[in-house]
Amino acid sequence: MIKKTITPGHNFGSEAKPVAMLVQLASRFKSSIYIESEDAKVNAKSIMGMMTLALKSGNAITVIAEGDDEHTALQGIENYLCEAAG
Repeated sequence: MIKKTITPGHNFGSEAKPVAMLVQLASRFKSSIYIESEDAKVNAKSIMGMMTLALKSGNAITVIAEGDDEHTALQGIENYLCEAAG
């Protein structure tokens, strides 16, 4: 298991498209991927869970990956969160 604190570069809020793209990206990996924000921890492969987080730029989150491709998964999620522009 690996984890990393990341600050998203975009306000995902309740916007469905960027959240759906994040879920789609997470679903490509075999590893389990979770995102923690404040007191919530959700499965990054769950659209409903991710929508509840309302990720905002400037608010740090923790990405947790566990599995065979955890390093690649974490890097992919980090790249998307930091570069996503909508």
